[in-house]
Amino acid sequence: MKRAPAPLPRSFYAANPRRGPHASGVPFGPETVDIARDLLGCVLWRRLGDELLAARIVETEAYLGANDRASHARGGLRSARNRSMYLAGGHAYVYFTYGMHFCMNVVTAEEDIAEAVLLRAAEPIHGIETIRRNRPKAKRDSDLLSGPGKLCMGMAINREQDGLPLDGKALFITAREVVIEDQEIEVTSRIGIDNSGEASQWPLRFLIRGNPHVSGRKR
Repeated sequence: MKRAPAPLPRSFYAANPRRGPHASGVPFGPETVDIARDLLGCVLWRRLGDELLAARIVETEAYLGANDRASHARGGLRSARNRSMYLAGGHAYVYFTYGMHFCMNVVTAEEDIAEAVLLRAAEPIHGIETIRRNRPKAKRDSDLLSGPGKLCMGMAINREQDGLPLDGKALFITAREVVIEDQEIEVTSRIGIDNSGEASQWPLRFLIRGNPHVSGRKR
């Protein structure tokens, strides 16, 4: 069994909401935006019994809580579905969508702030045979985890992992193993949130430029 590096510390996810505008052009500037960039190149690990699956994160989206109309916590909404968003930074928020897919978010900020980063796509780097079995419809390895639903299916992530700490044993994230320069990061508006008013245009989607494992639709 591969020995994994130590998980990122909880302090990595401890964003502090700021009152002023962010450099990205978003009208308010939580550090969750910066965490979404910093997660690119980090490695997501999933333990299945004695086996470890691992995938390098190549695409993320930031969701900025109560003031973000695209967020599950818009307007301060609380529900059984989104309660893990209100945990302290460094926990998983996993939800079910479209009646068929799970999606995984990394919770950021302080407890009760409800900000998170959606993991949109990843590049498999360990346990690839198991990931292939979990994604039998994928025609190419670059399709295995190239979308938030595909990522959860390939990595065997579902609601049972909702609320788990990301420095635990079943699900955790480790630091970058590769250098990613600023010019390698492409920034676009988020995907699939066209009914979210001006929030649909905020530049909160981050991906590694030219990486074949990112999700297909670009904006």
